[in-house]
Amino acid sequence: MFDKPMLSLDQIQKAMNVMMAKATEDSDRPLAIAIVDDVGDLISYVRMDRCRKIPQRMAIRKAYTCALSGQDSKDYAARLKEQGRSVAEMGDPMLAAVQGGVVVLHPSTGAILGGIGVSGLAAQEDEDIANMGLNALGL
Repeated sequence: MFDKPMLSLDQIQKAMNVMMAKATEDSDRPLAIAIVDDVGDLISYVRMDRCRKIPQRMAIRKAYTCALSGQDSKDYAARLKEQGRSVAEMGDPMLAAVQGGVVVLHPSTGAILGGIGVSGLAAQEDEDIANMGLNALGL
């Protein structure tokens, strides 16, 4: 028998609250946030009022990419570039090779627990907010 660690609803809500508190400091810059599990299935999602459609989709795609690749989306993009490959070659239209997503790893085993994606701001700002959520998970 295997025991599979997973994120709890309480952890997810804490992470979302922290990220949304930061995001709503400037409501004139709307963004979207997604948290997925280890296989890329959506656990939690929120978008601010007036958030455009592309950031809404990209938040989910960034989180998905982190969960499936096991690395932050920025690092995934760098790895593809280093290999001379494009994300289109991977055959999965949900993958996104752009900054703004962070992988969630189990602290002691390194098992992938999921991913967090943020989109709507500058790439580094998206990643910074995603990292705030990662820290709020309390892992």
